[in-house]
Amino acid sequence: MKTVLLTGFEPFNKEPVNPAWEAVRALDGWKEGGFRVVARQLPCAFGAAIETMRGAIEELKPVLVIAVGQAGGRLDLSVERVAINIDDAPIEDNVQKQPVDQPIVAGGPSAYFSTLPIKAIVQALRTAGMPASVSQSAGTFVCNHVFYGLMHLQAGRPGMRAGFIHIPYLPEQAARHPGTASMALPQVVEGLRVAVRTSLATAGDISAGAGATH
Repeated sequence: MKTVLLTGFEPFNKEPVNPAWEAVRALDGWKEGGFRVVARQLPCAFGAAIETMRGAIEELKPVLVIAVGQAGGRLDLSVERVAINIDDAPIEDNVQKQPVDQPIVAGGPSAYFSTLPIKAIVQALRTAGMPASVSQSAGTFVCNHVFYGLMHLQAGRPGMRAGFIHIPYLPEQAARHPGTASMALPQVVEGLRVAVRTSLATAGDISAGAGATH
């Protein structure tokens, strides 16, 4: 049976919960169509998060890895296109590190593109009635750090596809941040199901406009 690895972060920045972890752990043990899902929590810490990801990949040898992260203020399920080789933290991580203008991998490529069928995923999510878009930036905090580290690991594993999805706050988080968008946990969980199924069923990607003017 093929293994799909889903990762989500522990809470950070004084939030009591991280919707990324709540969503992926809800799918831990899900089996369907010849695959099984394993969920792992990542620390919100530069360096340690990539090492935890590396350990999970070496142990599980997944055919698909989707890392999930919280993006408070985002309006939808944001399927990330590109990870850049820079840490430029606007806040401290959970172990009080705040790297500025530091490469994630010294001498590594400037960027990696997701190997998920990002546009097919967005189309499938919208067809299922869920707000979704292709995102052109995963930021420069721990999410991008993990996304880049994941793709650097994937580069040596041609049989594995990988990428990153950002999700909005949960409603209970948005209640503490008036004016911000939110998405209920069951909808996020269903969105990740759609992303997994689409990734496994789509060999390449579709051609569809999903760019941005700014």
